[in-house]
Amino acid sequence: MSGKRSPARRPTMKDIARHAGVSQSAVSFALNGRPGVSEDTRDRVRRVAEELGWRPSTAARALSGEGAATVGFVLARPADTLGVDSFFLQLVSGIQEVLAERHLGLLFQVVEDIADECAVYRRWWAEHRVDGVLVVDPRTDDPRPDLLDELGLPAVVIGGAPDDRHPGLSTVWADDAGAMASVVDGLYALGHRRIVHIAGLPGLAHTERRIRTLRAEAGRRGLSEVQSVTTDYSDAEGAAVTRRVLEGPTPPTALIYDNDVMAVAGAATAAELGFSVPADVSVVSWEDSALCRIVKPWLSALSRDSVEFGRTAARELTALLDGGSARAVRVPVPRLIERGSTGVARDA
Repeated sequence: MSGKRSPARRPTMKDIARHAGVSQSAVSFALNGRPGVSEDTRDRVRRVAEELGWRPSTAARALSGEGAATVGFVLARPADTLGVDSFFLQLVSGIQEVLAERHLGLLFQVVEDIADECAVYRRWWAEHRVDGVLVVDPRTDDPRPDLLDELGLPAVVIGGAPDDRHPGLSTVWADDAGAMASVVDGLYALGHRRIVHIAGLPGLAHTERRIRTLRAEAGRRGLSEVQSVTTDYSDAEGAAVTRRVLEGPTPPTALIYDNDVMAVAGAATAAELGFSVPADVSVVSWEDSALCRIVKPWLSALSRDSVEFGRTAARELTALLDGGSARAVRVPVPRLIERGSTGVARDA
């Protein structure tokens, strides 16, 4: 006997017609909301379809111009950094929650760079694979908005800024500048004058906004020993940069990390080097997560509802799919939660 299983047979319109006692054309009219059948027949056909577990074919929907019932999400980041990134896990959870309510699928793909991401959009568009896309990590020089507008593919940019919004695309954004200003305010009040921001990927719009804001806040206060250093968001680079700056001739008294993974790695590295947190160096994480609460001391962090961020983005995309206009939607500013990793600067 062969161990190969035959695939389960899916119910068809022919099956529905047989069970409902109508023609296949009547089934087609009823299920596609077209005139030509009575309301009683339409209700009977839909009831039988539900009982049989019938669902429309995505390929057939695309060919008929009715859409693919699928949303695309492409991520151009190093694949080995994603498994520990709490922000993206929570973001996708929120997205999926809203899409599931609408019986929409999520097609997810990881690629090497923006050029590959653009190629995926072109392929999806040509193959009618998706009805719209969610775009993350907007760049300072970003080819994606123009491409998506050219393709006529509905899209929502997550993490963009309203001033940079492409008129054909919606944007869901958080005030990174306001969040960074609140962190600097808190550290300055504790006497910190030497601050290093261990940032994420260079070229990302939100990375550049945070760097610009830190520079502006430092200039406003006359602080000359403040800098940002970009990384790939990984724990390895977070630890390496922490080691480099703390072993310098004038080590910082405060470190701001662009995610929780780097913050935890940085705090561990500081301890290895003999720096006490927060007596010698204060640590702030841009993202709050369980990681920030399983180390000692607990890490001060910027807290935001990343799941709701994902829900908001998905709702804006479904609104576009329903024929709504593109717009910019702001989510609440991340809130600084002060815990045991921040304290008065040692030389205050």
